[in-house]
Amino acid sequence: FATGLKNAGVAVNTGFFDTVHITGIDAAMIHAAARAQKCNLREIDAMQLAVAFDETCTRSHVEALWSLFGVTADVEALDASTADELPAGLRRTSQFMTHPVFNTHHSEHELLRYLRQLSDKDLAMDRTMIPLGSCTMKLNATSEMIPVTWPEFGAIHPHAPSEQVQGYLEMIHELEAMLVEITGYDAVSLQPNAGSQGEFAGLLAIRAYHRSRGDIHRNVCLIPSSAHGTNAASAAMAGMRVVVVECDNEGNVDVDDLKRRAVEFSDALSALMVTYPSTHGVFEERIGEICAVVHEYGGQVYLDGANLNALVGTAKPGQFGADVSHLNLHKTFCIPHGGGGPGVGPVAVKAHLAPFLPGSAAVPAIAAAPFGSASILPISWMYVTMMGGQGLTDATHHAILNANYIAKRLAAHYPVLYTGEHGLVAHECILDVRPITQTTGVSVEDIAKRLVDYGFHAPTMAFPVAGTLMIEPTESEALAELDLFCDAMIAVRAEIDAVGRGEWPRDDNPLHNAPHTADDVCADDWTHPYPRELAAYPLASLRHSKYFAPVSRIDGAYGDRNVVCSCPPLDAYR
Repeated sequence: FATGLKNAGVAVNTGFFDTVHITGIDAAMIHAAARAQKCNLREIDAMQLAVAFDETCTRSHVEALWSLFGVTADVEALDASTADELPAGLRRTSQFMTHPVFNTHHSEHELLRYLRQLSDKDLAMDRTMIPLGSCTMKLNATSEMIPVTWPEFGAIHPHAPSEQVQGYLEMIHELEAMLVEITGYDAVSLQPNAGSQGEFAGLLAIRAYHRSRGDIHRNVCLIPSSAHGTNAASAAMAGMRVVVVECDNEGNVDVDDLKRRAVEFSDALSALMVTYPSTHGVFEERIGEICAVVHEYGGQVYLDGANLNALVGTAKPGQFGADVSHLNLHKTFCIPHGGGGPGVGPVAVKAHLAPFLPGSAAVPAIAAAPFGSASILPISWMYVTMMGGQGLTDATHHAILNANYIAKRLAAHYPVLYTGEHGLVAHECILDVRPITQTTGVSVEDIAKRLVDYGFHAPTMAFPVAGTLMIEPTESEALAELDLFCDAMIAVRAEIDAVGRGEWPRDDNPLHNAPHTADDVCADDWTHPYPRELAAYPLASLRHSKYFAPVSRIDGAYGDRNVVCSCPPLDAYR
């Protein structure tokens, strides 16, 4: 394409990879002709534009693009004779994709079986409950996922002209309106690509709001000691000074300490970051008072929306005192957790902060695309639309009910660390393993690894309190699954007690050696003081469907302290 233009006297760049930069042309005329052929080019200014190619482009695309510039040429001849423009210094000389996985599957059938082998090694939601506290690992329904595969959503360029994507924009704005209604805020930006980025955007909005009022000096952010770790990181990135507020013995924000801090930093108070329900898994009964204290001394309330799954349909943060929240669409609103892939962490605000959302003059952008990871927004639109208001409310009630059911069934076996005034938790509960560890030597990690033998993914370990397990069943789990999990936890406690009584050595018992692989239990040499059957099938129900971990336990702490890197040393990049 570039050579054809150059031969016709059109000025193009040299030394490129996938993008041709064209100058000295009537860009408006070219763009109009391109759009008439359903082709979008990159807009730069009146005299220049750019064209980007990928591996899906064909010779017919090249000829169609040439026609926009009045160029005709022999595409096959140029294709055969044109040298590669990639600069020599950027060309790969080493081999790549040398692992056998890239060259041993030559048919769809072979690849399908390879993927099945991988899925068999995975302990995922399609096999068992994943009770990770604070992560809200709930069902991502197939019906919600289907529209993501439609090119009308998945193949739209994020900067496509608005007149070409009216249906797309209608869906996006409807989702924004849904989130406004659910949260009680006045405006929403879907631009942030993750919850952490949504936090950052919310804090930037608060800072811009204070600046607009001449309060440039307001830079102190109060954060309870129970908060998510990202809160402090986001505040620091937003240029704020973090001041920690203590929590009481029940896990609530210490309101007296909050008042002291608010008075101490009244002239500089910018914001409070608070999680509700709290990271400790309880509803802070004084949340309204907490918000009022911050407002009294000139601050704004940022309410972390990570636990919104316990609020939808029952309480609206924008109506009980908060000014801004981020929402995790990959938690409450059913977009899958990306594992490094796309997420969505929109930021919702009250009206006075709306002028400072991403895309405004004060906060131009928080991500490269105007609506962030827009191609996966149909998932949340489908979820809210199919559930309806009553369905969303019922889901919240069931999430809270499920968490309290687990807490009550397990309370006699594991102490529940925090509860509200009436002995209830919110959407998750924390089991305190520390006294068990002190008396038996069995650690949180031992319990987590042994649960794999029972066919369950472990709860969240050591967060927000070291030596604890935080369990969030969500509304997606039926009573039968909850009972299977509780049965497993109770059986594990019986094994812990056996260790505590000295029936098994502390360094050779089913918990210490978990998880047990198929190779472990099938080995000719079995020297452990407990039977193979207990290792492999600790509950009779497991004989119906048994998951074997593909590998035994590794020493994660050793790996963290002794990093082994297969990449070249830093000196190689000098």
